[in-house]
Order: sequence, then C-alpha cells, then structure tokens
Amino acid sequence: MSDQPIEILSAKNFGPIPDNSGVVVGGDVSGPATIIGDPLQLLPFAPQASFNAAGNDDDSLCLHNTRVEILKQINTWANGDDGRYIFWLSGWAGVGKSTIARTIAREYYDKECFMASFFFSRGGGDVSHTGKFVGTIALQLAQRCAAFKSLLLNAVSNNEVIAGTVLKDQWNELVLQPLSKLEAGSFQAPLLLIIDALDECDKESDVRQVLQLLSDSRHLGRLHFRVFITSRPDIPVRHGFLVVPGQDRQDFVLHNISQSIVDGDIFTFLQHALSDIQQKFALTKNWPGDEAIKHLVRKSAGLFIWASTACRFISKGRQLASNRLSLVLEGAPTTQPEEELNRIYTTVLKSSVGDYFDEQDKEEVYYSLRKTLGTIIILFSSLPTLSLAKLLHIDTEEIGRTLGDLHSILDFPKDPTQPVRPHHPSLRDFLLSPQRCRDPQFWVDEKKAHKAMVNHCIQLMSQKLNQKDLCGLGDPGARVAQVPPENLARCFPAELQYACEYWVQHLQRSGTQPYDDDQVHQFLQEHLLHWLEALSWMGKTSEGILAILSLEAQIPADKSPNLYMFVHDAKRFVLYNRLVIEQAPLQLYCSALIFAPEKSIIRRRFEKCIPTWIQMKPRVQVNWSAALQTLEGHSRPVTSVAFSPDGKLVASGSYDKTTLEGHSNSVTGLLADGKLVASGSDNGTVRLWDAVAGAALQTLEGHSRPGHVSAFSPDGKLVASGSDDGTVRLWTPLRSGPADARGHPDSVTSVAFLAGRQAVASGSIGPRRARTTRRSLWDAVTGAALQTLEGHSRPSRQWPSRPDGKLVASGSHDETVRLWDAVTGAACRTLEGHSDLGHVSGLLAGRQAGGVRLGRQDGQVLGRRYGAALQTLEAIQTGSRQWPSRRTGKLVASGSDDGTVRFWDAVTGGGPCRRSRAIPSLGHVSGLLAGPASWWRQARMTGRSRLWDAVTGAALQTLEGHSNWVTSVAFSPDGKLVASGSHDGTVRLWDAVTGAALQTLKIDSLERLRTLIVSNNWVKEKGRNILWLPPNYRATCVAVWDAKVVLGHSSGGISFLQFKEGLKG
Repeated sequence: MSDQPIEILSAKNFGPIPDNSGVVVGGDVSGPATIIGDPLQLLPFAPQASFNAAGNDDDSLCLHNTRVEILKQINTWANGDDGRYIFWLSGWAGVGKSTIARTIAREYYDKECFMASFFFSRGGGDVSHTGKFVGTIALQLAQRCAAFKSLLLNAVSNNEVIAGTVLKDQWNELVLQPLSKLEAGSFQAPLLLIIDALDECDKESDVRQVLQLLSDSRHLGRLHFRVFITSRPDIPVRHGFLVVPGQDRQDFVLHNISQSIVDGDIFTFLQHALSDIQQKFALTKNWPGDEAIKHLVRKSAGLFIWASTACRFISKGRQLASNRLSLVLEGAPTTQPEEELNRIYTTVLKSSVGDYFDEQDKEEVYYSLRKTLGTIIILFSSLPTLSLAKLLHIDTEEIGRTLGDLHSILDFPKDPTQPVRPHHPSLRDFLLSPQRCRDPQFWVDEKKAHKAMVNHCIQLMSQKLNQKDLCGLGDPGARVAQVPPENLARCFPAELQYACEYWVQHLQRSGTQPYDDDQVHQFLQEHLLHWLEALSWMGKTSEGILAILSLEAQIPADKSPNLYMFVHDAKRFVLYNRLVIEQAPLQLYCSALIFAPEKSIIRRRFEKCIPTWIQMKPRVQVNWSAALQTLEGHSRPVTSVAFSPDGKLVASGSYDKTTLEGHSNSVTGLLADGKLVASGSDNGTVRLWDAVAGAALQTLEGHSRPGHVSAFSPDGKLVASGSDDGTVRLWTPLRSGPADARGHPDSVTSVAFLAGRQAVASGSIGPRRARTTRRSLWDAVTGAALQTLEGHSRPSRQWPSRPDGKLVASGSHDETVRLWDAVTGAACRTLEGHSDLGHVSGLLAGRQAGGVRLGRQDGQVLGRRYGAALQTLEAIQTGSRQWPSRRTGKLVASGSDDGTVRFWDAVTGGGPCRRSRAIPSLGHVSGLLAGPASWWRQARMTGRSRLWDAVTGAALQTLEGHSNWVTSVAFSPDGKLVASGSHDGTVRLWDAVTGAALQTLKIDSLERLRTLIVSNNWVKEKGRNILWLPPNYRATCVAVWDAKVVLGHSSGGISFLQFKEGLKG
C-alpha cells in the first residue's frame, strides 16, 4: 500500500501558530534508493570519532605507573558482573579524562575485544553532535565481529532508509537488534563502548538522547555489555543521567582524587616529558632538576592540561628551552587551577609575538593573530589550513607565519589538508572571556568574530555559487545518490561546504540584525536557489530549512518588510518542495518554480531560471495555500496528529502502529514543553512517552475498556483520559495512580482542559440505537461536576475553548457545531451547514478577539461571530470521486465511496433527476467516463470495468481480466473500443459491443512507444526523470500527445504541460 501523507496546514485562517511549526526532516520522492555495492556505505559515519582515528597520533596515553588506582578500578568494573553496566568518569576541564578514555580504549582494542568508541569534540563537525553517532558505533562493531557484521548487513538491506530515521530507531535496528541476536561466545568479551567528552555535544538534547539510548540497552547484560563515559560534571549531563538508575551505573569524580596522588602522577609525567626535551636538544644532563619539576607540579594545580601545555611550550623553544622554562616558572603558584591555566595560555601567546617587531608591526601581528586564532576557536567544524586560507581570503603562508609558534596550544598539522584545532577546549573558554584573557591584544570579541565570519562566508558563496547545475550534470532528474562522493568533494570543497552550512548560525551568534537591501538580502536575491542546490548535493537540506526558519525569526517584519517577506516566502517554497529538493536538487529550477504560486516572491524573482525546454507551464494557484508541506512515511491511514504547544514537534499516529513502539492507537496530546507525548490504546491504557528519545516513560492503567482520548492541562501537571468504560480520569504525569475518576453513563469520546480555567470538558455517546449524547464540565481540582451541556443528537468529538475559558465549542456527527457558555452551561449558538460528505471532526479555538474558528472534514471553515460559513476548501473534500457529464452537458454522473453510481440532471441540479439510477457496485467507484451511445463506464477496485446504459441504468458489459485495481478507462472516438489501465501493470483493449478482450499491452512496452510518460510522480522523457509532480499536482488520470501532457487531479483541476524535445539541462 502506498504511503499515507499528512498535510501540515497554515493557521492563517484558523489562528496563529509558531513560525517554525511543521518542520520535519527526511523523506523520499520516489521510493528507497537502490543499494549499489556495500550496503553499509549507506550508514552515517564520522571518521574522527574513533580513539585511533587518523591524525590522532599525538594524542597521549597514561604513562606507566600513573593513574594506577583509577585504571585498576575501571578494569575491575569492565571485567566484572555486578550489574553496573555504565561507568561515568566526571571531572573538571583539563584533569585528564580523555587521556584515561584513550588508554582504556587502546588496552581493550589491543586485546581484540568487541568494542567501539566515540570521542565528542565541540567544533569538530560530525563529532560535535549525535547525527552520526549510531552509524559510527555500528560500523566500528562490525569491524570487530564478523557475526555482528552479517546481522548489520541484513538490517540495512531490510530497511534501506534507516539512516534517515530518528536516532532511537537507528539504535534499535542497527545496534540493539543485531546484538540481541548474537551468541555470547561469538566475540571477545567484554562488549565495550567508550564515549568521551559527552558534555561537548552541541545540544543538550543530544546528551539526553545518548543517555536514553544507553539506558534502553540494559537488557544486553548477557553479552557482558559495558559503557564507559567521560564528561565534565555539567548540569545537562547530570540531569541526563537521571534516566539511568543508580544500580545500573558506577560514578567516579576525577578531581576528587587525593591531591598527593594527582601531584605524584603529574610529577611522573613532567619528569618523562622534560627528559625527552633534554635528550632531544642536548641540554645539560641534570636539566631541569627535581626542584624545578616540583615547582611546575605546584603551578599545575592538578591540571594535566597545564602540564602538557607547558611541556609543549618549552619543547618549541628548542635550544632556548631553558629560557621558556624560566618564563613558565615566573610567578608564585596559586591554588586556583583556572588562574594557572590563564597564565600559561597568556605566556604562550606573548611568546609567539617576537621582540624584534617595532610597535607598528606588532599591531599588525596582533590583528592577524586575533583574526586567525579567533576564527579557529569559533568554527562550528574544524577546517584545514588550505580551507581556512580560502575562507579568510589570505594565503596559506600567512597562516603558517601567524600560527607557527602556537603548536603548544594548537594542533597544527604539517599536512595542509588536515584540520587545525585547539589541543584542548579550555583554550576557547580562555580567549572568549575578557575576565580570563585580560590582555586586549589577545582577547577575541566573539560577536565581532562571528560577524566577520558571516562576511567571509557570503563573499565565498557569492563567488562560487554563481550558476545553476553546480556539478555540470545536465540532467534535471539527477539524484544525489547517483553522484560519486569524489565528484561532490571536487565541486564543493571543505570551505564552501562550511560556508553553506554555517553562515546563518554565525549571523545568529553575531547579534547582527539583517535589514532590507543589506548583504544578506542581496545574497539571497541572487543566490538563494544556488545555495539550496549546494545544500542538497551536500546532503544538508534539512540544515538549510532550519537556517531559513532561524533567519526569519531574526528579521523584524516592521523594520525590514521586504527582506522578511522574501525569507518568509523562501520558507514556504522550501518546505513545500523539501521532498524533491533533498533528492533531486536540479528540480529547484523546474518543478519547484513552475508549481510555486503565481505571486510567490521566489517564483517571480527566479522565473528566468526555469528551463526553456518547459514550453507550457501549468496554471497554478495565485498565493500559497494553507498547506505548508506534506509529510509522507506512514504505510497505513493516519488516525491522529498533534502539535506540541511550541509548534516545534508534530506527532502522528497510524494504523501501521508506528506512533511509538508499544501500542497501536492514537497520539492525542503533547505536553506544553513538547517533552511528553500521550497516546491511548485499545487495551485500555494511556502511555506517556519522551518526545525526544521516543522512550516509554509511564503506562497509566485504570480504564477497563479502550482509552481513546487524552489531554494535558495548560500547565502540564495533569493528564485527562477518557474511555469506553464511561469514565474520565485525571492523572499526575510520571507519578503513580490516577488523581480522580468521574463518570459518564456511556463511552467517553472527547476530553479537553479549558484554557484559563481549572476545568475539564468531556463528551460521551450512548448505545448505537439510542444515540444519546452528554457533554459535562468538571472541576479539575475537586472532580466536582460543574455543568452538563445537552443538545447534540450524535456524539461530539472536539472541545476547544477560547483563551479566556469562557466559551466552549463542541462539534458533532449530527453535522452541527454548538457554542456554550462555560460558566452557565447555556447554549449560545448552533452553527449548521455541514454536508453529508463529512462529519464535524476538527475544531480549533482561534485567538482573534471575539472569534472562534472551526474546521471541518468536508473543507468548510465556520466563523463564530455570525454563525455563517466563511470558506469552503474544496481541495480536501472526500467522498465523491468524479463528476463527468454527458456530451450534451445535461447529464452528470457521480461515483461515491458508498459503492454506487448516480445520474443527475445537470440543468436543474435539484437532486437526482427522473432518469437517475442508483447502480450498485461491489467495490469503491474509482473512475467514471462519458462514452458515446449513452454508455457509461464504471471502473472499480475489483479489477473489473462495467458499461452501463445511461438511460435505463442497465449493465451492458462487464470487462474482466485485470488482476488488480482498474484506475482509468477511455473510449475510442468512434465508441467501438474501450481501453482500461490497471495497477497490474497492463493496459487492455476491449470490444465495446461484445466485451471481448482484444489486446494486452504491458507498461514497459508502452514506455518504449511513448517519449513522454508519467510514472511514480515524475514526468519522464524516454525513461529519464525530467519533472517531479508535487502532491497537489499528482495525476488521477493522464493524457499525452506528442510533447504535451495533461494531468487530471483529485481536486477537480487539470494541468497542461508542454516540453521541448531534446537535451535537458
């Protein structure tokens, strides 16, 4: 069955919603990609994450006879079986956590144990977030165990799009499930994961996600599963560890080790490092002496990063190492580790500016140092020297001269293609803090540095992104997956990729407010589509969408109306076309532009970019509709959707049971901060979920029959649930037991908290025959019944209220909307006008003064103030399929989901005419067509087509032969032949008089005969994709003649397209 879409609607007609609502990443435009070669290449992988990644050769390990006690304790834990499968090593910056992690990793790697490692690093690109965490862990494990690799290959082959799913699903399918199938003896125990510097994740939510995933893995104990984690004791990490029960983990605070033990380890380290310097530069035999080393130990204040920085600084002095040692020893030691670190960094920086410069030259050196060093420490992802030079528009030699004496604080590889980065994150903290970096010649003004980076990025992008088809492919349907990585790397070098991905983030951090006709506005007006194309080739479309949303939020609409409207239109443009942009980038200039509304600012600005081979464009809507984007992914009907109140998350429930793993029913509410989801199930339970990690937090049991509905109170402190057992229950989230239960005599069909009041509204439905309904208001604190609202004749489904809580609106299957006074319970107004095609199934309280706006399934929107129909949205109407008329124009046929075909008088239009016929059908009616001699054709989902006499209603022929749904039928002009198309992949020709099958044509043979076809949501020329059809323009029927294509749509519209034959570029 095809994917079931969810449409995200703009709320401009229903009340305001947050600007960043409805953003969902991922998706595909034409099914899963074909795996070519090794399927494991599809997995996201961060090469720098491993402890022994290329370029990490100089990263130190613990020296022999240092860190003895802590290493022994870790080894005892790793090899033990006391149930504590997580070891958390915390400590201040610079106390040696990463060195211990590398040492443990090296030991178990050399023992050929089943292990993997991920070393996070802020500003390290792929290792600064969790986007590639799971794929990296899985691939490392696959290299250590052949049995696991085989299971992982199966997992990827079974779900080719797993890399595009949420982290929880990746973890479950790529790690947990394969590990669960492993035999304990198939690898060298322990199974060890090492995660270093968890606190250096860019987002706090990343920390929570990782810890939640690890908490979900406790059942792997039979495999001797162990996880070693290091981090600073920051609040986000401490809070994240709350999901890991105390009995499942062992904690160790590194900076709480006895000072004498730490000093002894640092003494050993310094003695070893300085001995190497003495031998390397042939210094005096007893240099520097035990007293000097002891003084250095005191100055280190327990920080290994101080000791290693001092040794690197001294070593770079070469034959003048003694002079540098004297500089380090200057000043009395303090007991403040941070102050000693400040001093050593200041000493290193001052020493890099030689005394041989005069004052004017020194100013230039200081400026160059601040510019280059400031850029390195504010980067969101480290860059190599060559890329830095191109981004800053300076030559590589200048960077070498500027940074040449900073090897003691910077990892500055000789290879210019390797990234430059600080040895330790504490350098960044130092340089950006005027309280710590007290010399104004070295202090980096963070906002100015980010502003300068914005200028550099826009300048580079303007130079390089200066044409469409940036890779020169000349194929409008080319997909990202078809272009080899080496080609993309050539077209988009590291500095250009960086500029495209991060320029908006730098703009945010700069504190600069964009305005009309400024640099940002001019860049977007010239290169918006080029930028989006580049992001797509880079696989960063989602990042581009988030950047546009962020940019929109930065622009004051009243002060910069032109820029704001441009960016707002760009948001609508990219959200609507996200599916195709991220898969086939060049459709930006084809499908995305020609199907954009006539008055779209983006369409008007870039209309010249539409290829000339599109000779006739379809007629499109004038303005953007309410639909922001269509989310595709569910495989069965979507039963429920909910926004988090901040608008940043959308939850959808479906009969495919993929709401969240655990039960099969609806998502019915989200907590105010978007962190919790509540869902009801047929087993009578209500479950609470973590919306970030996807983990089940609590099962609320108490209902004796299916629990259909739930709602959160505005403050998030209560959950109300309704059930077929006739009760409404109030719960306190994440605590045990219901707060209260109040009864209805019948099944509860809706519950809601009233805005601004401590009150709950509930609706119920009686037995099917009685159809009695009741609506009640309850006090959420005492549980007392406040009001009973009676009036609907059929069940009510929704309970929105005005923000002041004084008005309640209820919608019902009796086709009415009723407005009630929440205080007195009096009925204020009854709104009528719904058709039989849809029930009142959705209501939304608007925030406009004096108004409540109500939505319906049949597409109408009703206004409260006058009780009148305001608008009919025909595009979302359901029920009737097609309305063709006879050639005389006086007869209309309609097919319906009730399985009948009816004929109507097109002139009077007052109901079925005297010649109307209700013709029964065994299946749904999927298409109707007027033929000659008063014949009518009815195509059904049974695989049959029928011909009817339009005057008598008699069935003339039943055409059988298709093995799947019949989707379209056409008469020949003389009425002697009938052609039928089906999902079985064939087109069949029939004799219209006898019903005899004349010929069967397979689809592939038709494609060879026709230059243009429409297939899988694409217009194709000679089998090659040239134009993608967005959801609103997908065809229910198609006609092709030469270079013209006509598309019929379910909305009743028809689109005409004409193409020029030949090369497409």
